[in-house]
Amino acid sequence: MSLLRVCAFAKCLSRRSLFGKCAGRLSLADCCQLCVSTRSGTVRRISETPLQLQRRKVSFVIPKTEDGKKRALEQSQLLDVLEARINQLQSDVVLDVQRAKVQFVKTPTSGRWGFTVKGPKSSPQEKSDIPKSGQTLAKGASKSQPSRWMEKLTLEQKSKFKKQQHVEQKIQKNVKEKPPAKSKGSKSSLMHPGTSHKTISATAKKKSRGGMKLSDEIRAAVSRTSAAAGTGVVPHKVSEGKQKSSKTWVSGTKGQKQTVTDAQDMAKELEEPERRLSQQVRQLTSSGNPDHPQEGSQGTACEDIQLSIRSYLEASVFAGDIERAHCFLLSQHRVMRRRKHLNTNIYNILMRVWAKKGTLSQIGRIFILLEEAGLKPNVGSYSAALECMGRKPNCSPKLITRCLNEMEANGLSVDNVFSQCVFRQDERDMVLKAVHIVQPDYQPSLSVTTSQCSSSLVQDFYTQRADHRYPKLDFTQEELQKRFNHQLIMEQACTITIDSVETARPVTTNMAKMRELLADQRAQWQKILLQALRESKMILANTSTKDYRLNLYPYLCLMEDREYVDIMIQSVANLPPSGESLKIIARDLGNRVYTMYSVRQKQQNQMVEKLCNIYSAYTDLLAKDTKEYDVLPREQWCKLEAEQSSGPTLQGGETHWPYIVALELGIYMVDLMVKNLKINSDILNPAFDRKLIPILYHMYTFRSTRQVGFIKTHPILTQMQQEAMETKLTFDSYVMPMMCPPIPWTSVKSGAYLLTPTKLMRTVEGATQHEVLLEKCQNVHPVLDSLNQLGNCAWRINKPLLDIIISIFNDRGSDKLDIPPPLSEAPKIPHFNSHDPMYTASEKAHMKKEVINAKKKCGEMHSLRMDALYKLSIANHMRDEIFWFPHNMDFRGRTYPCPPYFNHLGSDVTRAVLVFAEGKPLGPKGLDWLKIHLVNLTGLKKRSPLQGRLEYANTIMEDILDSADNPLNGKKWWMNADEPWQALACCMEIANAVRSPDPTQYISHFPVHQDGSCNGLQHYAALGRDVIGATSVNLMPCDTPQDVYSGVAQQVEEFRARDAAHGLKIAQVLEGFINRKVVKQTVMTVVYGVTRYGGRLQIEKRLKEIDEFPKEHVWDASHYLVRLVFSGLKEMFTGTREIQDWLTESARLISKCGHTVEWVTPLGLPIIQPYHRTRNQVLKSTMQHVNLQITHDTKERPDTVKQKNAFPPNFIHSLDSTHMMLTALHCYSAGLTFVSVHDCFWTHAITVDTMNKVCREQFVALHSQPILEELSNFLLQKYCTGLPMETNNKKHQGYRWLMLLLAKVPQTGDFDLQRVKESTYFFS
Repeated sequence: MSLLRVCAFAKCLSRRSLFGKCAGRLSLADCCQLCVSTRSGTVRRISETPLQLQRRKVSFVIPKTEDGKKRALEQSQLLDVLEARINQLQSDVVLDVQRAKVQFVKTPTSGRWGFTVKGPKSSPQEKSDIPKSGQTLAKGASKSQPSRWMEKLTLEQKSKFKKQQHVEQKIQKNVKEKPPAKSKGSKSSLMHPGTSHKTISATAKKKSRGGMKLSDEIRAAVSRTSAAAGTGVVPHKVSEGKQKSSKTWVSGTKGQKQTVTDAQDMAKELEEPERRLSQQVRQLTSSGNPDHPQEGSQGTACEDIQLSIRSYLEASVFAGDIERAHCFLLSQHRVMRRRKHLNTNIYNILMRVWAKKGTLSQIGRIFILLEEAGLKPNVGSYSAALECMGRKPNCSPKLITRCLNEMEANGLSVDNVFSQCVFRQDERDMVLKAVHIVQPDYQPSLSVTTSQCSSSLVQDFYTQRADHRYPKLDFTQEELQKRFNHQLIMEQACTITIDSVETARPVTTNMAKMRELLADQRAQWQKILLQALRESKMILANTSTKDYRLNLYPYLCLMEDREYVDIMIQSVANLPPSGESLKIIARDLGNRVYTMYSVRQKQQNQMVEKLCNIYSAYTDLLAKDTKEYDVLPREQWCKLEAEQSSGPTLQGGETHWPYIVALELGIYMVDLMVKNLKINSDILNPAFDRKLIPILYHMYTFRSTRQVGFIKTHPILTQMQQEAMETKLTFDSYVMPMMCPPIPWTSVKSGAYLLTPTKLMRTVEGATQHEVLLEKCQNVHPVLDSLNQLGNCAWRINKPLLDIIISIFNDRGSDKLDIPPPLSEAPKIPHFNSHDPMYTASEKAHMKKEVINAKKKCGEMHSLRMDALYKLSIANHMRDEIFWFPHNMDFRGRTYPCPPYFNHLGSDVTRAVLVFAEGKPLGPKGLDWLKIHLVNLTGLKKRSPLQGRLEYANTIMEDILDSADNPLNGKKWWMNADEPWQALACCMEIANAVRSPDPTQYISHFPVHQDGSCNGLQHYAALGRDVIGATSVNLMPCDTPQDVYSGVAQQVEEFRARDAAHGLKIAQVLEGFINRKVVKQTVMTVVYGVTRYGGRLQIEKRLKEIDEFPKEHVWDASHYLVRLVFSGLKEMFTGTREIQDWLTESARLISKCGHTVEWVTPLGLPIIQPYHRTRNQVLKSTMQHVNLQITHDTKERPDTVKQKNAFPPNFIHSLDSTHMMLTALHCYSAGLTFVSVHDCFWTHAITVDTMNKVCREQFVALHSQPILEELSNFLLQKYCTGLPMETNNKKHQGYRWLMLLLAKVPQTGDFDLQRVKESTYFFS
């Protein structure tokens, strides 16, 4: 017994030595917890697996008997020293953390809620950090050492006593002076967690080209206010060196001293923004609910690691490899540096597994692991515990009561479990069963999310619904249910195979031979890949499961091996002849696996049956044979989910794989293909020697200055594929339009497709900050409802037009009509021997250039041809169907259809073959609108009034009818239009209408467009109330449309004529060449942030298209013209330029202070610009090292150039998307069919006038809001709260500049917004 006591004593002392060693670098909370553990002697470590108990070996030395008393005294003194050291640490870190009270308590010997958990009790630490007991005892053997510790500690306490008093006085002073919402004295109090703390020097900056007058004004103002008496800080002396470095801060004189009066004047100038800011901070603090979501507290790297761990564990669990998941979690938990990457949700993954098995003891162990990791259980943890108790027969009510009591002690209720948890299979029912054991009458109180929105723009839309007439679909409930079943089958299969439009070609003998050869080869490749995959998986499976490193094995067990092989074989068929980047191929392969895995997950979680039930009830809202409803699709879906709450949760739950995981899995699959797929070299030419050669080659090529890995097919395979001209195309299911109305977006994670995972907001691969913002946002219901409205529009194919396009496609194509020709029309690539001495150096260089150009042309032609083939094949497959396009948006709020190839945002060809599924009579003015729309599509009569366009259409009726009747053999008038295929479709619609018995009753499915007149400039003019600018872009009512492009071209011509008269040669060369087309693109994109460099390239391209213009002058002419275009715009849109400069300078200062620019749209959509400095990350694989350039990492400092250049166009894009969404909502409530292509709105001919009225009203309503003032307040509140106290701090100066700038909102003009309602050509 004495020996055991000695061993235990040595073990305990080694732990205490470890604590003393680490106390200086641990956080205070860690110190306190470890001290509690040390005093109680009950430090626990759980390391057992389901199969075996693993114990950590701790070596120790048995002390000699005669030293026992001395060692016991040393132990007691050491513990006293440690307690004193804790108190000292508390005083040292008082600026960084709050004082934590240390309590010494005894740990209960029994397990959580009464069940016992057996296992070793040593604390899990890294082995290298655990000192051996013998060493500790040897070092502590001296009698005098503890007394030296005590003496040293006493001296340190005395020396720091005065310093501690000084610190406390300073803290009290700061508490009085600083806003209460911010922590005091923290070094990073002004910067969001996760951003760099490097101080930005605001001095000696070079002048930017754009808006330096504004910048200089701010700098001068702030430098004067820094000496103001009202700041409460004694002005500091500046050394000569600092005076030299800060001379750019002072405007005007260089050596003069600023007077106190000037400083007081500028201090008064800052009083207003500071007063506004302090008032906002008080409101924010009192409400406790900030309007703007803060940036995440964790760094991106930590989030990525957590995501990788979650993905790995979930994949292991899904594949049934529970032991691997359990061992991996323990390996992460045991090592402190890896344990910090774990959070409660990661532990919950294993809890759910043990809950399914009813193993309460394992759940108890994981609760202990949570406690060791310093984490608190959340609702998911308690849900798993309750589920396990519900599955256990005859579970003790006392156990359940203890669990519920502990939940309550942690501030959680049972209702929180049912409202916040994502349930799978029968988890919810088991939790409810457990609760009913102790609370038999309990029923979860689930409140349906209301539609009340904080934005005043849509309050009436949601509260006053008496006049709303929500449109119905022209289908019965039974028809919609059949369509749902069809879509569900397609998504469960994850892929769909359709006929190619090239099947119309006659099959030759060679084509049949090549198709047979390819079929035989693919059968062999499948067998080879299947064997190689299984062998590779066996090697991966044998790697140690105790290793903390992630490997790919779980991701290769998610599906049948044959399914992985099918994905790989399909990727070979899709490779272009010129090859593809390894990164792109790998990403696509990894994403395909993830999509199939996600669909399988939902099937395993028993979501499909519940989805069928809810969708069946949802069709009652949409079908024409049901009653009228006064609720929106989102509201109805949420209501149905709440009513059918039993079973699994439909929305959320799945973890998106990190980009690097999908990429690594894809590279692994590509590596398998490259190594194992081979073909006989004599397959096409028996004269060659037979040997197996790879069909895929991994090589390197240069993209600009970067070397990238490339996968290229062997020429033999390329030749076989081209000659076979196979008639089948296989696509992922999400590529196709939906066969039933999409699921309405009800949250950030739920909407669009039935099973296929879809993001609400499109982002750069790996960026998560947008999703974090959206999840924290209180209410984005108007945004979701507008997306649902766009997605609920049903479409069908214009079959007569599609047949004409396919006939030209299968012939030789047509460059003029945007139908790409086949590769047989591509230029032949010249072949020559570069080592042939017959060629001179110049001839070789010329021929090399020809080869490069020919290869580039072939690659471009193949890309365009395949794009057209995909679009036309999908359209042909859907020719007899009704279909829908689910929508999502980019980070600015601009909406897009989810199917990537075939949609109404595509080219002229794809827009032409799409018409509304629902038809409406033309009515009295519908035919006139069709004719006006046709003239708009031709590009003619842009300066003519609507009546003039209508009269012109009536004069060319003969050409219109001829185009409709003989599109390919008649006069071909339609071919000269700007949008020829849409023009032809419109000709056919007009011909059908005028030949009908009563054109007013003709049922038209044709969409009529109303396009904004340079919409970006319209928003700028409205923001600045700029009369001249508003008139130029048709905000002001006019008899004829104002064409801003023609106006700028006219002004540029005046500048050119003036310069030519003064003898400028380039101005004389340009005579007669300046027109609307030359300047249009530059004018249109200036508002979206195009630089002079980009504008010059645009003008250069336009000049090259003019055959008569001398090519030797293109360079000089483009430089000259871009300068004139920018000067002309500056004169025409003075208010626009001021606002643009204000936005640009605001973004520059915000990013200089270390923040990314963030704002909220008038509809409440949070937006953040994901532009950070590039971080290179290398993904190492056996194939090659892939360098990933990550520009969205929130740990990196913002990219100032991108932030400032992108803010004005992104802000305007967010406004035009808001205007579109408002128009969509109000058109929906009026019963209109409405879709948009950004600033081009579509509806039926009969409802054009109604849509125009709504469009103008919503534009006026939007810009009647104080948009710039609200933006200013938001940015002030977000970036300028809690300024540093020291005015000599450079960071402080930067924030003062920013505050002054943001408070100085650009002044507005006198334009009356109400005039927009009367403007005919605002949208026309």
